[in-house]
Parts: sequence; C-alpha cells; structure tokens
Amino acid sequence: MSRRTPRLFAAALAVGALLLGGCAEKTANDTPAAGGSSAAAFPVTVGKLTLDKRPEKIVSLSPSATEMLFAIGAGKQVTAVDDQSNYPAEAPKSDLSGFQPNAEAIAGKSPDLVVLSNDTNKIVDQLTTLKIPVLLTPAAATLDDTYQQLTDLGRLTGHPTEADVVTKKMKDDIAALTKDLPQRAKKLTYYHELGPELYSATSKTFIGSIYTLAGLENIADPADADGKSGGYPQLSQEVIVKANPDFVFLADTKCCKQNAETVKARSGWAGVTAVKNSQVVALDDDIASRWGPRVVDLLKAIVDATAKVPA
Repeated sequence: MSRRTPRLFAAALAVGALLLGGCAEKTANDTPAAGGSSAAAFPVTVGKLTLDKRPEKIVSLSPSATEMLFAIGAGKQVTAVDDQSNYPAEAPKSDLSGFQPNAEAIAGKSPDLVVLSNDTNKIVDQLTTLKIPVLLTPAAATLDDTYQQLTDLGRLTGHPTEADVVTKKMKDDIAALTKDLPQRAKKLTYYHELGPELYSATSKTFIGSIYTLAGLENIADPADADGKSGGYPQLSQEVIVKANPDFVFLADTKCCKQNAETVKARSGWAGVTAVKNSQVVALDDDIASRWGPRVVDLLKAIVDATAKVPA
C-alpha cells in the first residue's frame, strides 16, 4: 500500500465522522465517571462496551488513538499498534493494518481491548464474535469529539484522572493560543493541501475547524458549498491561483516531498500572494491528519505563521 493511499483513506474516514460524530458524543454519561484516581473502579461501561477489569493487552489500530493512549498514561498497557502508528516512538509498532484489519491477525495478539477508528469489513462484529472487546473511535468531526474520546479511553483503561488532565491542558492551551489573535479588518485566506492532487479540506471538517479557531478564511469552502464532497473537494490549479490565498499550508511534506519550491514551480503559482510573500507553510503530515492531543501543535503552527502578517 502506498504512503498516499492511507492518507486519502484517512480523509474519507473524516468525512464519515460528520455522520458518526453525533453518535459518539452520546457515550459521555452512560456510566458515572470514576473518581479522582488512576485506580478506577471496574466494571466500566462506554456505549455498548463494558470491561470488567482494567485491560492490560491493548491493541490500537488508529494512530490518533495510539497517541491518546500514551498521552493519558496507558502506554504500558498497549502491546501492539498498527503499521501507521509512529508516535510516540516507543509505541509497539506491528504489521497490523488499521485500513484493512484482519481479525485473525488481531486475535493473534491476544488483546483484552482493541481500539479502531473504522469498521472496515465489519471488523467490529468479527472481533465481537471472537469475544474480543472493541472500542470504535471514529475520526473526530469536532474538538469535542477528541475530548470525548480521551475521556472514554481514560475510563476504559483505568486512567480517568490523567485523561481529564490532558483534556484540560488541551483546552487551556487552545484558549491561550487564540485569546490574543490580532483583529483584522479582513481575514487572511488560506489553502490547506492534503496532497499534490490538490485535494483540500473545508471549514466544515475537523481540520478546517482548527483554522477557523485561528481566524482564517478557507478558499476551499466554495468548492464544496453543497457538501457533496463531504468537506474534501479536489480543487484545480486555476481555482487556487484565482483565489490567491494569503497562505498555503502543506500537509504533504513527508508523503509527497512538497515544499515552498515545488509549489512555486507549479504553473501560475509564482504570482500567488502566499508564494510571493514566502507564506507557504510546511506542516508535519501526521500532526495535520490526526485528531489527538497534538492538534494543539497544529493550531500553534498556524497561529505562529499568520502572526507574522501585520494586522
């Protein structure tokens, strides 16, 4: 499988989250949260899943979930992660796939909890039949979805307090980053690039919502005004050049080796404001495509870049 294939598939998952996110939010009050201690009381119920005891052999098949698990202090309970989970470095990476999950291969890890971000090939039913507990954590559509997933994982792994701390820190950091944004008579515009095929993300996506927090205007919004592209339209060179964005943010620097020079070399792009003013920003592909705690780093990269433009 090519490096680009999973990235585009992740974008498709994010589209699905627009439909699934609302369901995910309903898990918050299924069971009272455990008390202010990591030694949470079990059994614990989240949605339809009940765990009688703390899981000690967790398999994560979602890079975002992997980051969340380690952030809340459950890393030592994680015994295997999928082949795309590359952060943190100590995550026990395996050849398991989150995009084409194989029930037999997963069962071979003898997990007492499997965390997935999608239900490809009805893998949830397959694992449930094998009596393997499964938590489905769909791609987040909003920051509230991220906070909810952290809370759910905290409760299920016996780390409710740590999850609360991570969530609070995220909220505090985001508030600090956005409280003193310059007041501009006209919003700065941007183009967020998922790949050199010129797929982008509108303001209605999770990615787009982060840019909205930073006070930016998305040039991709008109390309999917009817929502038929699920928030991920493919733009044309002509449309982007005509929109003349103030900033270009590249989320394809690792996978596709895109940078300020490759962008400038594109037909007609040398005259785009973002290119002329050296405002082509290289993002970390992984941070820009996941919805875990490092979303704060994404917001900071955006705020820091745009702050250099006088109000």
